[in-house]
Amino acid sequence: MEKKDPFVLRHLANVQPELWWLDSDPLEPESHPALIGDVGADLCIVGAGYTGLWTALLAKERDPNREVVIIEMTETGAGASGRNGGFCSTSLTHGFANGMRRFPREMETIERLGRENLDAIGRTIANYGIECDWERTGELSVAVEEWQFEDMAEEAALRNAMGDNVDVLSKEQVQEKIHSPLYVGALFDHDGTALVDPARLVWGLERVCLSLGVRIYEHSKVERLEDVDGGVRVHTAYGSVTAPRVALATNVFTPLLRKVRKYIVPVYDFQLVTEPLTSEQMESIGWTGREGVSDAGNQFHYYRLTNDNCILWGGYDAVYNFRGKVRREYEANPETYATLASHFLKTFPQLAGIKFTHAWGGAIDTCTRFSPFWGTSHKGKVAYVLGYTGLGVGATRFGAETMLELLDGIESERTALKMVKRKPLPFPPEPLRFILIRLTQWSIRRADANEGRRNAWLRLLDVLGVGFDS
Repeated sequence: MEKKDPFVLRHLANVQPELWWLDSDPLEPESHPALIGDVGADLCIVGAGYTGLWTALLAKERDPNREVVIIEMTETGAGASGRNGGFCSTSLTHGFANGMRRFPREMETIERLGRENLDAIGRTIANYGIECDWERTGELSVAVEEWQFEDMAEEAALRNAMGDNVDVLSKEQVQEKIHSPLYVGALFDHDGTALVDPARLVWGLERVCLSLGVRIYEHSKVERLEDVDGGVRVHTAYGSVTAPRVALATNVFTPLLRKVRKYIVPVYDFQLVTEPLTSEQMESIGWTGREGVSDAGNQFHYYRLTNDNCILWGGYDAVYNFRGKVRREYEANPETYATLASHFLKTFPQLAGIKFTHAWGGAIDTCTRFSPFWGTSHKGKVAYVLGYTGLGVGATRFGAETMLELLDGIESERTALKMVKRKPLPFPPEPLRFILIRLTQWSIRRADANEGRRNAWLRLLDVLGVGFDS
């Protein structure tokens, strides 16, 4: 951790370890009962986050007569779906550069599918009247060092040739949009990102699913899957669901399929939110376009304005705990909060004295290629998608649609992608996993401090096709 500065810490004096989205007049539906007894369905979905809800919604839109059941371990949206920063992106590959490194021959198709996916999310929100503060603002990838700016023109040219709509902004141009002494340039994606209230989006999707006849059972942890004649039986503590098709949307939680566990690790990400900015403070930073913002470094921050002009500020630290443990006590990290506050004040020194009101964290499912992967089991009766690595608000719909097509045996442009057919490299077992992740984190910090120059370890990971950043 960076040295604790009393001046910085004073900005955290009023912070509450609570999720800001739950403090903003939420529209949470009533809770659902646990699963008691044995029921049948045409499709059983495990997990009521974005992926599970999109899978249910799309399944019912394709066949309104299909009986769909969702089983949730805790409450709908209780995981990453309800506590993220609300960046809904066209990217299906955790950014264009990451996708080009891994799927260069497919990238034009992937980019187009990503644009179509985001458009479809917007249409769903409009068609069903989901109240979630949807704003198609675009996103700025800001360079805070000259080396981060060097390759932006090349990326812009490649992306525009593939149908994206991005511009390179000079120091003066980006400063006109947002006033920060750190910015030396930026890549502006005009329409590739929408901002959204993530909790209201997940609750809105929940309402839509219920209106379409989907049954949701909460507080019903799935204990095991049993292969039975004509389907799969999904067992919980007090009951079961038997269905010919099962979709697993468990995100960061321990996969029900043992063979999948080696592909993901839980990494904790943290966020702060300020008090609402005054009109004078807003004038001091500009930001009239309300764009989403992220740094262009390996360790990056992401930040945005909320609907009442608070600033949500997150990222940078990615914390992996030994053996990949997911625990409630890991969701607060005072050291990381202090680091984030320090970086915030360097980015916006004109906001010195502002108070942070909320702070929280949570685990995201990370894989070695930093983009989702798919698979099936039980002779095609079970399918899964995992590994969104923190950029899943938009990609979960694409992940769900692809998973549903795998279950239904539909050959499509999506299921034909090597991105869908291939798995990432697995993580090694502990304790080697912990050591190598820590070595990688140390190396990327060194790279960011050394004009982006990658050491021998990072170059080896590049050859192997393994990625890791914040």
